[in-house]
Amino acid sequence: MSVRTTHLDKGVGGAMAALSAAAKKGLGDPVLAELVMIRASQINACAFCLDMHVDIAVKNGESVKRIALLNAWSEAGGLYSERERAALALTEAVTVLTDGFVPDEPYENAAKHFDEAELAHLIALITVINSWNRVMVSRRVEPGGYTP
Repeated sequence: MSVRTTHLDKGVGGAMAALSAAAKKGLGDPVLAELVMIRASQINACAFCLDMHVDIAVKNGESVKRIALLNAWSEAGGLYSERERAALALTEAVTVLTDGFVPDEPYENAAKHFDEAELAHLIALITVINSWNRVMVSRRVEPGGYTP
């Protein structure tokens, strides 16, 4: 395996952290924010971000059961609310971009559950966690280095 940089410019990291904080605050639901970040990190196989956001979710009161079943949320029946399911579907659509764009169905469904400002913050949150995932995965940053 090649040696990878561990350097992250403080200005870049600070800007990404500020965007993440603003998106979380605007969404107004810290538990849902962590579920979204965990789900994107699962898709992107980012062990560092999974480790960090699972810890934060548990500290925010999320159950281990819901975190464990998050990878199969669409099959988990009523374990997740309709609002959470809409956010998770949009997370998957934005993260994967299968057709090169976000399909209308997950976007329109999310728009039924979030007002315009919340939806904008949700999209920002999904975008920034995908950026964080790529920053960490490309450098192969291992889990366990997060300290609040």
